[in-house]
Amino acid sequence: MKARSKFLIGSGIIVVTLVSLAYVGFTQSKTYYHTITELSTLQGSALHQRMRVSGNVRSGTIQQAAGRVDFVLEEQGKAVPVSYVGRDPLPDTFKDGAQALVEGRMKPDGSFEAEQVQAKCASKYEATPSQAPGASQPGQTSNTVPGGEGKS
Repeated sequence: MKARSKFLIGSGIIVVTLVSLAYVGFTQSKTYYHTITELSTLQGSALHQRMRVSGNVRSGTIQQAAGRVDFVLEEQGKAVPVSYVGRDPLPDTFKDGAQALVEGRMKPDGSFEAEQVQAKCASKYEATPSQAPGASQPGQTSNTVPGGEGKS
C-alpha cells in the first residue's frame, strides 16, 4: 500500500471517530425544559429524556436521606416528588418555598431523579411593600443628581 492511501485511511478513521464522539456528546447533553403540568402528558421516549423542571419547594417536604435529598416541587396545583442524588451540595437558597430548577430524569414510578438543583429565593430580592417603586434599597446608589429635576 502506498503511503498516501495509508494516510487517507488513517485520516478517515480519525474524522469518523471525532464526528461520532461529537454526536454522542451532543445527544447526551440535550436537556428539554418541561413544566410540572406538562409531565403528566409526556409519553414514550419523552419520559426517558434528560429534562429540566422548575417549581416551588413545598414547605415541610425537604428530607435528608442516605445519599440523597427528597422534596416536592409544586406549580399551579400540580406536584412532583424529587430525589436529588447529585454530588454537589445544595445551594444556600434552597429551602421551603424557594423556586427551584432541577435537572435529571423521570423515574417509572412518576418521581423525578435530579442530578443538579438550582434555587433562588424570590422574596429575598423583592422590594418591601412599604417602599415606593423606584426608591433605592439600602446599599444601592442612585443615578439622579439632587436638585437636578427639571433642568436641561
